[in-house]
Amino acid sequence: MNRLFDLRAVIGGMFTLYGVIVTIIGLFDSPSEIDKAQGVRINLWMGLAMLALGLLMLLWLRLNPPKPVAEEPEEAPDQAE
Repeated sequence: MNRLFDLRAVIGGMFTLYGVIVTIIGLFDSPSEIDKAQGVRINLWMGLAMLALGLLMLLWLRLNPPKPVAEEPEEAPDQAE
């Protein structure tokens, strides 16, 4: 259950998804968009950086998974005397 709420999975997934989208957009930048960024294919570079960060977060989650939560034993109900 605690694996479901691990922020590394959420952040890694979102950065990976957005990284793929921005990288694809960066591959098809028009010359005018590249000129606006002073000759730098900023969408491509930022997309690749976001993709790398997302994959690193997912790798971190895979290599160091969250520890299972120890369940406390239930106490026996008090018996009426």
